[in-house]
Amino acid sequence: MEEFTELIAGLEHFVRDYGVFAVLLILAVEAMGAPVPGETLLIFASVLVGRGEMSLPALLVSAWTGSVLGDNIGYAIGRHFGRGAVLRYGAKVGLNDARFNAIENIFLRYGSVTVVFARFFNFLRQLNGIVSGILGMAWQRFLLFNMLGGALWVAAWVLAASYLTEHISIITRLALHNKIVAIILAAGILIFPLGLLVRRMRRAGGHYSD
Repeated sequence: MEEFTELIAGLEHFVRDYGVFAVLLILAVEAMGAPVPGETLLIFASVLVGRGEMSLPALLVSAWTGSVLGDNIGYAIGRHFGRGAVLRYGAKVGLNDARFNAIENIFLRYGSVTVVFARFFNFLRQLNGIVSGILGMAWQRFLLFNMLGGALWVAAWVLAASYLTEHISIITRLALHNKIVAIILAAGILIFPLGLLVRRMRRAGGHYSD
């Protein structure tokens, strides 16, 4: 946990010093297989946008460029070095044979759709290009779907985080005004399954006594 916290702190410091170039570089490295928290990076960068310390268009372009660039480097690695080399070095970051088989099966089952939505899932995001290269997907096809997936992922995280940052005061006020409603809903969510459990236990007890 301490190592992860130190990693986040280091990434934030790097982004503050080098701006959108740091975002591009970090996301490119993540897309090549490194276990870097890409979503956390985008949220932090979006906060900087809300403070006026970073340009929103520049963040969107740099994040998208880094994601696509890294995935294509990963594709080249997978295509030219193959599964054996990837697994040999991937073991250092927790990529064992069983995990790789599971990811490979997902790509084989869903094909190009996986390339589009892989960025929304850990490990799939880091291995998107590498696995596509190993499986021999046509590069032009991979590039097209990868560009689309990268655009969707970057837009979803950056715009959502920017919106929440900009409207956090409104959200806080709404949460305070609706505190009673939230408590009632939470109580209902807890009581309802508890009631079902008690009812089921009574039925089970009655059946047993028979």
